[in-house]
Amino acid sequence: MTEITDDLPAILLREEHAGWKAILEGRGGEHYARAMTRDALMIVEGAAIGRDGIAASFAGVDPWDSYEIHEPAIIRLGDRAGTVAYRAIARRGKDTVELRMSTTYLYGGGSWHIALHQQTPA
Repeated sequence: MTEITDDLPAILLREEHAGWKAILEGRGGEHYARAMTRDALMIVEGAAIGRDGIAASFAGVDPWDSYEIHEPAIIRLGDRAGTVAYRAIARRGKDTVELRMSTTYLYGGGSWHIALHQQTPA
């Protein structure tokens, strides 16, 4: 059994960076289809979207050019779960967005999976 250790902040931030990097590489849909639990939700302004909807939402969308993670905070939720919360800045062409984000991860089957992701305009 893998238990959460003092490495949790690094582990969860690595998972967040993996998602962002997949988006920058145009693989966001593939990444989230694999990384989200079967019943996971992504809460965005005006909607709650399941895993299949999130994966489909990346189709035909230009990837972001860059992202930054600021002010990360890690919340332990028992010995096999945790949440990373942060402020993100993402850029695509001349567009820049700033968001407050949180992602809750569960550990199972040898890897971390997204159970819930929330993003709110900052």
